[in-house]
Amino acid sequence: MDSLRRGFANLRTLMESHGQPPHAGAERGEWNNNLEAACGALTAPQLLLALECRVVVATAAKVKIHVSTVDAHDVRKHCCTQTVKRSEDGAFRASVRCSVDPELQHHGRMEVRLYREEDLRPRCTVSRAMMACTDCLRPPRDNSSSAGQRSCLGFASFSIADLLRSKEPSSSQKLRTMDGGAGEVGEVTVSRLQVEEEQEDEGPADKRSVLCDVLHGSVQDRDDSPLMRAALCSQVCKVYRFQTEDRRWLLVREQMSETPLSFSLPRQLLSALVQEHEDRVLEVMELSELSPHWDGLRHDVIAHCNQLTSAYRHTQAELDKLSTASSCFKASSSKSDRHFQFIPTNLHSQRMEVTGPDSAGVWYEVVTFGAPADHHQAFRHGGLKRLISKHADRRKSSVSYSRDETRRARELLASVARLQPLIFGLAEELLSVCVEVNFGRLREALDSLKEQTSLFIHALKDELVKRALLDIHDQSASNNHSDHVHSNGLLCEVAPADQEGAPSLRPQDDGEEEWDRTWENVGKCLDCILAMVERLQGRERLLQEQSSPGDARSQNAASPSSCSSSSVSSWQEQLLPLVVTLRDCVREAVTKARAAMTFVVLQGAVAATVAQGPAQIVQRRHAVFSQGLSAVVCGFMLKLFGGLEDPEFLQQLLSVGVLAQFEGLLSTHGEEVGMLEDMEVGVADLSSVAFAITEAKSEQPDDLLPTLRGTWGGFVVQVPLPPETFRSLPQELQAGRLIRVEPVLFNIGINQHQSLADRFGDSSLQERINQQSCERVRAYCNKLRDKLPNTAGIQSLLDLLSSLDRSVEAKKRKNVEVLWMAAFVCRKVNGVRLTSCKSAKDRTAMSVTLEQCTILREQHALSQQHFSSALDSMRRSRLSWGQMLGCYGHSGLSMSGFDPTECRSALHGSWLQLCLASRRHFYPLAFLLVTSHLLVLWLIFSPVVLLPKYQ
Repeated sequence: MDSLRRGFANLRTLMESHGQPPHAGAERGEWNNNLEAACGALTAPQLLLALECRVVVATAAKVKIHVSTVDAHDVRKHCCTQTVKRSEDGAFRASVRCSVDPELQHHGRMEVRLYREEDLRPRCTVSRAMMACTDCLRPPRDNSSSAGQRSCLGFASFSIADLLRSKEPSSSQKLRTMDGGAGEVGEVTVSRLQVEEEQEDEGPADKRSVLCDVLHGSVQDRDDSPLMRAALCSQVCKVYRFQTEDRRWLLVREQMSETPLSFSLPRQLLSALVQEHEDRVLEVMELSELSPHWDGLRHDVIAHCNQLTSAYRHTQAELDKLSTASSCFKASSSKSDRHFQFIPTNLHSQRMEVTGPDSAGVWYEVVTFGAPADHHQAFRHGGLKRLISKHADRRKSSVSYSRDETRRARELLASVARLQPLIFGLAEELLSVCVEVNFGRLREALDSLKEQTSLFIHALKDELVKRALLDIHDQSASNNHSDHVHSNGLLCEVAPADQEGAPSLRPQDDGEEEWDRTWENVGKCLDCILAMVERLQGRERLLQEQSSPGDARSQNAASPSSCSSSSVSSWQEQLLPLVVTLRDCVREAVTKARAAMTFVVLQGAVAATVAQGPAQIVQRRHAVFSQGLSAVVCGFMLKLFGGLEDPEFLQQLLSVGVLAQFEGLLSTHGEEVGMLEDMEVGVADLSSVAFAITEAKSEQPDDLLPTLRGTWGGFVVQVPLPPETFRSLPQELQAGRLIRVEPVLFNIGINQHQSLADRFGDSSLQERINQQSCERVRAYCNKLRDKLPNTAGIQSLLDLLSSLDRSVEAKKRKNVEVLWMAAFVCRKVNGVRLTSCKSAKDRTAMSVTLEQCTILREQHALSQQHFSSALDSMRRSRLSWGQMLGCYGHSGLSMSGFDPTECRSALHGSWLQLCLASRRHFYPLAFLLVTSHLLVLWLIFSPVVLLPKYQ
């Protein structure tokens, strides 16, 4: 009765599990929705085994291997079925992962059954569930099912405890028939996933824990350092074992992770932009009273900044409402959400660890995310490149100043505002001292006046003042008869030179000599005052010498405090005109300098706000930049964490920075043209970003998250490291030396829309982007070769760059060799790899998996006959993780998408083009044929319809 009760309980559990809908998550899937449950399952070790079955009588090319774990009460706890093909040596190989709780470790066993693949007809979900439940209710050695006896080739059973305690890496069991006979039909070999020739130093007591730690990496990363916990989250992983050409084994761990940087960096960027726009409003508000035109420009700047600040504060408020658990990922279904404009779509780190007989743990990283673009504003009027160029054509005459020049202008305004009252006050003090004719105080007043006037002249001699005055005159002359409507509703003619508060520059006053004479006059006035005081003092001393000795002695006693009234009036009459002239010259210089510097500050604010385009364009640019920034920072952190012990890599960061290679798979047709234009501008804006390494306060994840500092056009990302790690870095990095980023973008469209663009459209945008990026890559490599000529493999870059040039210049459709050569160069120089398509799903997953398998073949001698199976296995993982949807054909087509015999060398192969063969194209070829015929019909019938209409 107890056995029957347990059987019905197991039946209910299986009915509920089979009644669930199939996996349909586009990006996150069940592994992300049930993250807490997955983390809780870590308490049970994940046992990962490799099975190799050999059947005496070869009856089928494909078989189904059914593996189940059975507890002490004959109840199956885990069941899985895999369809495998026969290898060339006649064996059927598969890998199995299952949870093994302590009860199973001591008293459980594992069963392996082989079925003919063609005998297992597809059934509905309920039928499969009922058959599975019936199989679970039947005792393991119950052979009452005649159908099972006919389709089952053999079965084997072994103890889990014996497998874990065994010192041998594998054990063999005989396959027996289901009818209970003593005949042997084959052999099954169960192997722990360990590389051949791997040495184990642990004793037998620790073997089980070490084995579980190696094999349960499908849920958590073995490199569980504080740095990785801060950079990655929600990790899923799968382990494979592939055979090399010399018949040895590779252990491959493929890991896909989310990152908290998806939300943390955009939040910091929004805060920095809000602060920057608020500071700019305060700067223009602090300017003195301006002419109507300049005041209108000030209102334009304030209105522009307030609009962006309001939008960004609203976005911040919406992002703050999200919980911590949901602040690591943005699904592609939310890419058009207004509140998620700044968040990258489907940002993941794709990491692959390869452990071979001759290598221990080599990591390869690729960051994947949806192409940085503003899907909320859509692409009806094009992308950023087109929108910015249209707006730039309207504002060609605008004057712009650099950020450093604007800063200098603010400093000069502050200096002038401080020095002018000081000079006026010291001049008044000089006149008051003349009344007393006190030579000591007179000398102190003169010295102070000379010092402050010299500082004033030095400040005015800045070439920026002279340039600004010339720009004011040129702008006044060019806009003499134009008008402009400002944001405050004021319609004014642009003639700032004739308005109050603007510099009054006549045509004869616009030369450089005029401004030089202005500040030189201040110095000449000061020289006249000094000369006059010296002459008056000399005359006073001469009068004293001509007096009698007794009178002179009495006058000397009285001269420090007083003098005759005639002498006092003479001093004041002599100095007063000179002091008045000095005031007038200072006032004139201050007026011109203040107007010039106000112009610089105002034009700098206009250039940073209004001149960038309407607020919608600026917000779009900031959003695209934010998406690319999160991806680049994630890739840089992974690259930095992996190279902390590599002195050549650290020296490369100091010398030439890091190369960030963006791989785009967008087509040049339809709305993806706008996405590509957005992505081009966003990648170019990342060139202004720099990294700095700082010392973290602690090893807590929050203290190890990167922080953003600076303003637009000069952001610095501070990457904290634990104190012990930070102290091992070179002194330059510890001192805060900036690490520059060199971003490049290579794009090749690979879908059916690109076929339309190649046939009927225009691909010049893609060609121009690839050509410019190729030149930047060559410049980076030349700089690296010049500064670090002894770097390993630096000499081979010339051949790779030549191959890249030839690929870019080749006029081929879907020339994916450009992508492969660019990726190869990027890995050669320790760069950051980033791959994007529209949503980082189908095309991105196909690209990443093929690149990983190519790396295994080229770098780790993956057997050519196992290349297709490795590619199929990795793409099945993407399907189970929800990253790939519907990019494969229906049953009957290989998931690999290409024939491995067609690609002998990855360097000369056509990479994704192999996946785009006409026989196994991702999308129906009939669609292209029908589209072309419809276009021909439209060209024929449109004149017939239009001619009668206009006759």
